[in-house]
Amino acid sequence: MLPASRIPTWQAQPAVYYPMTMKRVVLAMSGGVDSSAAAHLLLEQGFEVVGVFMRHGEESAASCRLDDGSPNPLLPILQGRTDHKQGCCSASDAMDARRVADKLRIPFYALDLEADFSRIVDYFVDEYTQGRTPNPCVQCNNWIKFGRLFDYADSIDAEFVATGHYAQLVQRDGVTALVRGVDNNKDQSYVLAGIDRQYLPRMLLPVGGFLKPDIRKLAAQAGLRVADKRDSQEICFVTSGKHGDFVRARAQGTTAGNFVTLDGTTVGRHTGIESFTVGQRKGLGIALGEPHFVIRIDPVSYDVVLGPKEALGCNRLEAEQANWLVEPPTNAFEGLVQIRYNSSAVAARITPNDAGSFAVDFHQPVQGVAPGQLCVIYREDQVLGGGWIA
Repeated sequence: MLPASRIPTWQAQPAVYYPMTMKRVVLAMSGGVDSSAAAHLLLEQGFEVVGVFMRHGEESAASCRLDDGSPNPLLPILQGRTDHKQGCCSASDAMDARRVADKLRIPFYALDLEADFSRIVDYFVDEYTQGRTPNPCVQCNNWIKFGRLFDYADSIDAEFVATGHYAQLVQRDGVTALVRGVDNNKDQSYVLAGIDRQYLPRMLLPVGGFLKPDIRKLAAQAGLRVADKRDSQEICFVTSGKHGDFVRARAQGTTAGNFVTLDGTTVGRHTGIESFTVGQRKGLGIALGEPHFVIRIDPVSYDVVLGPKEALGCNRLEAEQANWLVEPPTNAFEGLVQIRYNSSAVAARITPNDAGSFAVDFHQPVQGVAPGQLCVIYREDQVLGGGWIA
């Protein structure tokens, strides 16, 4: 019987629980409390766990070697390249993941993913310079965590890939469905909406049925030193926390331009559109006497258009590159739509089309709809799919 803190009141069917067998699972270990607790939970459920640290940058290189300094004889599926020197996935994170693996007595490997991760950095830079707001965490899940890791899993005959995401997999109508995690404050189902549907039956999300405080308690009881480790709040490869500076250092040319109001009046200059997103108020560096927000960004003139909050209201959006985690719908239907990771889902009518895209008509105007962000569609707690806001 599950403890009360693990039972979602809205869950129509029980979560998927696997029998006590020694099925092999590749677990993405970041050195944080969630993936560490996931390792402990998987072992308790009888899985043979293979821990993997995904090395994206240079700072973790030392911790991916053996104690004598020699290269770790791993099972890499990717070879790194050296033209991207971002310092993500720090050495301390790698060491924390390795210590947890040692504590739990599970094999631990570091995979060099710099070459693939450079694709995410390029995407990040390109999107911002086109006046869009990227979501690199979603693309990391799509391309690496539930993309390349499955290649690695296949190479070592592992049936499953697991992560520490706060979401759940349940059986509904005979198929595996992705649903929200129990902890409403930590739910990460939004960032998993872009994964390939075929992988759902082979995914494990051990912490999704827990509240975050319970995961920390579980990690402490298991003797894992990361139990009180702070959650990362930043984009992992933007170590300075200043994404505008990061983009400008890598972009071809400048995107500097003007601040203009809705009536076309120029009210100032900015150093680049990569520093802004639709709905932004803070950090504009310009005083206009009353609160102004970024209403839209022009990728041709590089104008950043400012206006009052009410001008942010949006009744309709178009989303492209649709990815469905259910049978792709062909007719319009009612659902709940979430336009950002930290926003609430709102009622809307979704109309799919034949071009792999869909339109969303909101029942009430929504603020902060930003091109480049993921639009995720839910039916109650279940993720139906999503697409990139065009």
